[in-house]
Amino acid sequence: MRAWLRLIALLILTGVVARTWVAGQARPVPDAAHLTIDEYTPRSTLVVAEHAVPRAKYPVIDVHSHHRTPIDPAGLDRIAREMDALNLRVLVNLSGGSGETLKRGLAAIARSGHADRMVLFANLDFSGGVGPGFGRRAAAALEEDIKAGAKGLKVFKNFGLRVRSTDGHRLAVDDPELDAVWDTCARLNVPVLIHTGEPAPFFEPVDKFNERFLELTIHPERRVAAGEYPTFNALMAERDRLFARHQRTRFVAAHMAWSANDLGRLGGLLDRLPNVFVETGAVLAELGRQPLAARAFFEKYQDRILFGKDTYAPSEYPYYWRTFETRDEYFDYYRHYHAFWKLYGMNLPVLVLKKLYYKNALRLVAGLSASAFPE
Repeated sequence: MRAWLRLIALLILTGVVARTWVAGQARPVPDAAHLTIDEYTPRSTLVVAEHAVPRAKYPVIDVHSHHRTPIDPAGLDRIAREMDALNLRVLVNLSGGSGETLKRGLAAIARSGHADRMVLFANLDFSGGVGPGFGRRAAAALEEDIKAGAKGLKVFKNFGLRVRSTDGHRLAVDDPELDAVWDTCARLNVPVLIHTGEPAPFFEPVDKFNERFLELTIHPERRVAAGEYPTFNALMAERDRLFARHQRTRFVAAHMAWSANDLGRLGGLLDRLPNVFVETGAVLAELGRQPLAARAFFEKYQDRILFGKDTYAPSEYPYYWRTFETRDEYFDYYRHYHAFWKLYGMNLPVLVLKKLYYKNALRLVAGLSASAFPE
């Protein structure tokens, strides 16, 4: 008997076979001891209708895109061809820079032969820290950038997390030193697309309860470590106070204000502050897992939501078209590590879809040509 036990233990330890006991009998099963969570990709046996949407039903303005500035002519030629295939009409390149970099970027687009396909937003330069007088100087520089041809201001996620004042402390999102910048945007009638923080799970322990565990394991640099930074709610409160204090300035909260997983919270923000808009960049996985609630939200706030993608990857746009335009069930998201769940189509009404794809952007971003769009 002891010899048999030793043999079974040896087989288990060497990984040859694992055994499970069912009804008193040994049944060999494959050894999955080395299977990792990112390798587990079960094949669904569900058989449902599928409707691929390689091209958007209506022309689209993507208000959240990033490209090198200045862009090279061959690169923009390639991007324009890709945009045509997707029915993407305009890309808002949020990485426009400022000063001479911005001017070179604008000139490159103007002479490319695709001047109507890409516009630039200007950025703030926080590299030297923020001290007294910074806001006034930044506002003056921004005004020159807008006169040069920038269509708005993009504020990156380092603001609120890693941007420091000249005395070393973290600069809060609602620090009054930058009031002159937001007031300038209101006066010049240009929107501010602002990225604040990260998704709430990035602020939480990376444990078995965190639904972004896989992403944070693969990309540990995305974690917002407790103690080094404010909590998620504290950071969002700073942002919301900024919005409330500058109600003449139109803000687009990037990534659905990181509340696509809590549409009640997001609706409350939009109800309180009519100067706030949102865009859909990098949150498709949140919308596609709650298609009924998301559709109702998009219908209610149809004048406040713009289309955005974030990372420019032509192969990924059709997932957005399929989620927004169809009633398909249980299909994959394009990044396994980002969302282990499946997506469902929202089947948005025609008018809501048109507002999402282009009407709201035309209304919000002054200077975009409406000639290439229906109606």
